[in-house]
Amino acid sequence: MAYVPGTALLAALVVGCSADTGTGGSAADSKPGGTTATTAAPGKYRTLLDACRAVPSAALKDLLPGAAELPEDQQKKVYRGTAAVTYDTDRRVGCRWKAETPGTSHALFIDFERVVSYDPSVSDDDRAREVYTKKQTAAGLPSSAPTPGSTKNQAPPPSGSALPGSPPAESASTAGGTASNSSTDTGTSTDTDTDTDTDTDGNGDADSDESLLPRTLDGLGDNAFLNDRLVRAGSAAQNRTVSVVFRTSNVIVTIEYTEQPAVPTAVPDSKELQDRARSLARKLVEKFAE
Repeated sequence: MAYVPGTALLAALVVGCSADTGTGGSAADSKPGGTTATTAAPGKYRTLLDACRAVPSAALKDLLPGAAELPEDQQKKVYRGTAAVTYDTDRRVGCRWKAETPGTSHALFIDFERVVSYDPSVSDDDRAREVYTKKQTAAGLPSSAPTPGSTKNQAPPPSGSALPGSPPAESASTAGGTASNSSTDTGTSTDTDTDTDTDTDGNGDADSDESLLPRTLDGLGDNAFLNDRLVRAGSAAQNRTVSVVFRTSNVIVTIEYTEQPAVPTAVPDSKELQDRARSLARKLVEKFAE
């Protein structure tokens, strides 16, 4: 019989034990039925665009027609915009623009919010979807979250019926945009106060065309909705604010576009404001996709 030194025998035993682990996984990992903790995927966006530089100059000229009548130095100041106050530019940024003429004034506000989930089991996208849904519900629109037997976008209510949740108490944006509390919505009002009235001629009132009512939008980010509010208060000048809110991954974008004529009897054109706001929204979607 050959003699095996003690150290050699110990080395052989160690090698044998190591070989029993197969692919190198730990014994705990290889137990049948073992579970491994998973962390939800982070959102697509880790930073935000510079809000005051996000709107192309050509779009600003279209949205703020009064600026073209100003001296060049004042034009530059208007187009530069004013950044919203924020304490974390990686989480939220915004910008405001305003241009006035003797006949009317236009104001634009945009807000970018990057949503982060601090729950490792909930993704940033899912948390952003929750935040977006709350904004949509606050605007008086049904949730776009898929449910059995439902469709993504629901048809607007028939003419003559009250808008869902009308009127909203405040702007769709929580960042303090240009629009203040509204006395009435663009749809048929349920308010009997004689100081507020939404019945106007066909060209100025969204109520005359169901396609212009507040609604969810297709083909704009992951989710989107539009709100349209006409504010009238006695004999004071009235204004119309069109808001477009959309979500792209874990970022929520809010656009508020307001027109206020100097003449109290003048009514801002709903279709024109909606077309401009939606056009800007499409441009911002492209910006985030770059």
